[in-house]
Amino acid sequence: MGFVDLHSHVLFGLDDGSRDLATSRAMLGALGALGFSEVYATPHQKAGQFMPTRAAIDSAFAAVQGVCPPAVRLRLAAENMWDDVFFVRLQAGEIPSYDDGDAFLVEVRPPELPLGMVDQLFRLRMAGKAPVLAHPERYQPLWTDDGLVDRLRAHCAFVCDLGAIAGYHGKVQQKMARRFVEDGIAAAVASDVHTVEDVRTAAEGIAWIEKRLGKAAVTRLLDDGPRAVLHGELPE
Repeated sequence: MGFVDLHSHVLFGLDDGSRDLATSRAMLGALGALGFSEVYATPHQKAGQFMPTRAAIDSAFAAVQGVCPPAVRLRLAAENMWDDVFFVRLQAGEIPSYDDGDAFLVEVRPPELPLGMVDQLFRLRMAGKAPVLAHPERYQPLWTDDGLVDRLRAHCAFVCDLGAIAGYHGKVQQKMARRFVEDGIAAAVASDVHTVEDVRTAAEGIAWIEKRLGKAAVTRLLDDGPRAVLHGELPE
């Protein structure tokens, strides 16, 4: 057993992540050396920008799986932008998810949350789904509204980026990511790697968690927490 990465862009040629098979192999090797035993590839599903087909995703997944280090298990999900395509898939019950299960990763645009998002998340939870919110530290409405943080967190799992914790995504983003981790608001943390270099920033994020909160917090956020999220459990 090792760390579980719920958010990465290790599949090549699909979005703004890995550019080729050699890079994918190097990324997975570096993640494995950092302690990850399971890595979920989460290619973007973003209307008008990155919308690889399931066939293209499956092809890249098979190729990368063929060069994946033995100590790392490659798994499949997607990073779904909350947009028109997402809404259509939501109505059809066809949101790309973790291992085709009930948990799925979603992101929103930083300046504002979609209208009715909290109510929609509530309905999804009542239907047995497990929404997972990628990099919540980026979303500006959460920076000044603790009540909104609480309402969102009640219906979805917050998964912060390790690079943000390390300070690579901006000062406010760093402050929010660290607060979510320190206050137990975050269910998990993830690498969100797009390049091999991103693994180093993820390592710095893990080092900060261990120094600030101890090894038990590292285990909670990178092992126990992600596994609970995949089973649809939210932190209390």
